[in-house]
Amino acid sequence: MALFFDARDPLFSTLHQLINNPEEHEKGANTPARSYATDRRAMASTAVDVKELPNSYLFIADMPGLKSSDIKVQIENGNVLTISGERKLQDEGESEGKYLRLERGAGKFMRKLTLPANANSDAIAAKCQDGVLTVTVPKIPPPEPKSINITVS
Repeated sequence: MALFFDARDPLFSTLHQLINNPEEHEKGANTPARSYATDRRAMASTAVDVKELPNSYLFIADMPGLKSSDIKVQIENGNVLTISGERKLQDEGESEGKYLRLERGAGKFMRKLTLPANANSDAIAAKCQDGVLTVTVPKIPPPEPKSINITVS
């Protein structure tokens, strides 16, 4: 059984364009749908370590190449820690040469983490040093045990 393609067939036309003009296809790779997929992957790949200390919780995330001003740390709904920002690539116009391969992640990122019930969301501190973001969330101290005086009659 032989398959024949009509040159006017849209599938044949598309394949012909891809084979003969691959550069044109690469230009179309930055469509909004593709950008959304890239952003989603960047958000999903924001890894955060959570460490419990006696008096606080630490949230530690690698943020290589970002300045503190590129990172946003906030509390939503009183108990959700949100770390977000955007990692941008250097424009080709800013430097000499042309990229042959891009492997470093770029795009928007976001990570939401629900804080434990004993976290003091009003006293959060964040610092970014050497490409590592550390968010410190103090714990609310447990209530003091109440003493009840017992009288003997």
